[in-house]
Amino acid sequence: MSTRLRVAVVGVGHLGKIHARILARHARAELVCVVDSDEARAREIAAEHGCRALGSIHDLPRDLQAAIVAVPTTFHEAVAVPLLERGVACLVEKPLAPDLASADRILRAAETSGACLAVGHVERFEPGVRKVAELGVRPRFIECHRLSTFRFRSLDVGVVHDLMIHDLDLVLHFTGSEVESFDASGGTILTDSLDLASVHLVFRNGARANVTASRVSLTPMRRFRLFSGSSYVSLDFTKNYGLVVQKGPGWEKGREELRTKDPAELALRENFVNGELLDVSELSLEGLEQPLQAELDSFLRSVQSGAEPEVTGLDGRRALDLAEKITAAIRAQTW
Repeated sequence: MSTRLRVAVVGVGHLGKIHARILARHARAELVCVVDSDEARAREIAAEHGCRALGSIHDLPRDLQAAIVAVPTTFHEAVAVPLLERGVACLVEKPLAPDLASADRILRAAETSGACLAVGHVERFEPGVRKVAELGVRPRFIECHRLSTFRFRSLDVGVVHDLMIHDLDLVLHFTGSEVESFDASGGTILTDSLDLASVHLVFRNGARANVTASRVSLTPMRRFRLFSGSSYVSLDFTKNYGLVVQKGPGWEKGREELRTKDPAELALRENFVNGELLDVSELSLEGLEQPLQAELDSFLRSVQSGAEPEVTGLDGRRALDLAEKITAAIRAQTW
């Protein structure tokens, strides 16, 4: 289909503004309007991109085909359900909803109308994540750290729903298994919601994951590491950097030498570890689409082709369900 999709952005705060900027220049989209309860804000963004400004979704044109729902999480259902019921495809920012009951109503609206529903777990579209998926790594252990300075945003939800949910989605995606058990801890620091959380996850297929998130860190960090029986991958999302360590050409011979030869003698051999035993290489991530651009490309292609989106409504619900359970477990503790 060569015709551009008629798209609206609902909610033009920090993230919605970026969505609007990308869509205004996108070959697959025609940004027809932006919507925000702050009508002055809507007019400002609309003027930048030459589209209409609206104060309510009830004023959206009837021939609208797709919408980005970037309002605060507590309003996702109120915006997404009426649009989906009209048959308008929706990309709903993460988390899908503030709770599972609300998420289920969004899913039900999409199922009834047949409209495309995607969830904005944008980390799925990080260049490093996409490269790891291409490598076919099947991790047995994953370690994630997502630490942020306090930014005065998304305070309607705690850190598990705000930050950790990104990594929960990635962990569920890469392990391909349901959670068997978990042990979580954390607490409130600056806000009445959780500001710090850490969880150890055990999956039914035997995989394990440690996931830590904080929105009151002094130094930002976004690292994701995967360990499998044949490789180790380290991703630094902040630096857009990736490293892959795999068994080298001398793996079997080197392992035998470690058992039979003097370690001091082996230590003198240049490149014995990084060269013979192990093959260490950087992931080539330059020139790849930035995550939000790639996410919108994928969503628009799904709407046009009828294909299932890369991050489905069920994916969003699964991550939300786990986030809810982790939050409840931490809340039950006295800190």
